[in-house]
Amino acid sequence: MWSATRLTARKAFFPSVHGRALISSAATSQGDLCMQLEDQYGAMNYHPLPVVLDKGAGVFVWDTDGKRYFDFLSAYSAVNQGHCHPKLVAAMNEQASKLTLTSRAFHNSVLGEYEQFITQLFGYDRVLPMNTGVEGGETAIKLARRWGYDVKGIPENQAKVLFARDNFWGRTMAAISSSTDPSSTGGFGPFMPGFGLVPYNDISALEAAFIADPCVAAFMVEPIQGEAGVVVPDDGYLQQVSALCKKHQVLFIADEVQTGIGRTGKMLACDHEQVKPDILILGKALSGGMLPVSAVLSSDEVMLCIKPGQHGSTYGGNPLGCKVAMAAMNVLQEEGLVDNAQIRGEELRERLFTDALEPLKLVHGVRGRGLLNAIIIDPEARADLHPLYQEHGGEEGLAWLICLALKQRGLLAKPTHGNIIRLAPPLVIDEGQLQECADILVSTLEDFEQCIPS
Repeated sequence: MWSATRLTARKAFFPSVHGRALISSAATSQGDLCMQLEDQYGAMNYHPLPVVLDKGAGVFVWDTDGKRYFDFLSAYSAVNQGHCHPKLVAAMNEQASKLTLTSRAFHNSVLGEYEQFITQLFGYDRVLPMNTGVEGGETAIKLARRWGYDVKGIPENQAKVLFARDNFWGRTMAAISSSTDPSSTGGFGPFMPGFGLVPYNDISALEAAFIADPCVAAFMVEPIQGEAGVVVPDDGYLQQVSALCKKHQVLFIADEVQTGIGRTGKMLACDHEQVKPDILILGKALSGGMLPVSAVLSSDEVMLCIKPGQHGSTYGGNPLGCKVAMAAMNVLQEEGLVDNAQIRGEELRERLFTDALEPLKLVHGVRGRGLLNAIIIDPEARADLHPLYQEHGGEEGLAWLICLALKQRGLLAKPTHGNIIRLAPPLVIDEGQLQECADILVSTLEDFEQCIPS
């Protein structure tokens, strides 16, 4: 969130009329003007890095001044196939010139083809198409509750869905009702009933929760917790989750919105342990960053609990989204991006382990799978010991300053949970590009080693 200090500084810079800031003549570039317009007319619900992006291709993005950057966020893994992949642009243009939206009041000529394509690709009976990842999560919860009543026999209005602590699947009221993040929950109650929490990566706690409450219909979990800081569970955790869910007649819901579509070096993160969730949620890279497309996949037993009129979306299953999603999945397979994520990810972690984790006191950890990785910065390191501290006010912490320095050197990344820097480039990155980025990362971290008091 924006701090009071930051907002006060902005108000001092921008004059106002009737309490509304005016665009300042101090704007020196198109980028400055773009940021000022956002400040004046947009809600303050994001805190982006001070860069205005104007163009993208592959692993690169360019700002309004023409400076090129490596994108190491990939729109939170939505752009796995790279920015503006020509095959996706072509598929989108072709379908957009023909038919974009019918709603589900009518059939369209692409939906059935897409449903067959995606269910066969991931090995499920049926799919319920939606738009955003958070809509996918909401859909999975509704499916689980309805299955709980119709199949498991849970008494009316008593079905419970469990979540892992430190989860993140969006910021709707349902999503924050399952959250343990104060920045998401503070000031937004009351919250949705029927949700419960268990520690992540704790099988004993999960089993105890199942035993204690026979009304649990489902357990929803990220195979790797992305927003929490790329937290990878112990080997075998997902297999044990799957086995426990079967034993206690509870649906295993895998939130693969961020970890799916090749990001972790497998098509799905669950594939690392060869488990198949009862309900699979996909989004983000399902459309390669072209437009919002999400999907909830499950069995006949679960999916057919929902009847006409009980759930839907005007845009869900639109022909444009369906056509682009098929093209996005084909690109992933035809270009070997899943294997590339595995190989490049191993190279990145090896380089960071060798040149950053071992020699630098600043770096407390490196973790991840495939091309979903994170660097953990010493939480005790002092931001005020670096020259950027005075220039940028020092209010955001050291990881933020490191990301500003990375930006200056041509690499865009973003901190999460204060002292963790997430690294998630498009899966099209090649060996040479990855090593160049590793050089930038290591040299920048070395520059900040002075922030560890002697």
